[in-house]
Amino acid sequence: MFDMMKMMGKVKEAQAKMKEAQDSLTEITTEGEAGGGLVKAIVNGKKQLIDLQIDESLFSPQDKDMLKDLVVAATNIAIEKAEVLAKETIKKATEGLLPTIPGMDLSSMM
Repeated sequence: MFDMMKMMGKVKEAQAKMKEAQDSLTEITTEGEAGGGLVKAIVNGKKQLIDLQIDESLFSPQDKDMLKDLVVAATNIAIEKAEVLAKETIKKATEGLLPTIPGMDLSSMM
């Protein structure tokens, strides 16, 4: 027979683990590069840009548009990587806590 109290306990445990995993996302960092490494963007697991490194050779007025494109590209690459790592972190933290329900992916709840 289905034990509702046990299931509610599992849900609370899953919520606590989810919160803990989400809080840890600021500790995860990924890097995206563009222009052969001339521009590097560092993003955390919450998809926040935390550092941007630009090679000094790009600091000229004629490279302004190229620099902008490289910054956008490097940042987007880093964000994509961070999203993958964040989903893996959430999935790992909540693995086995709740029964597997087709179509229910807790990592998408972030």
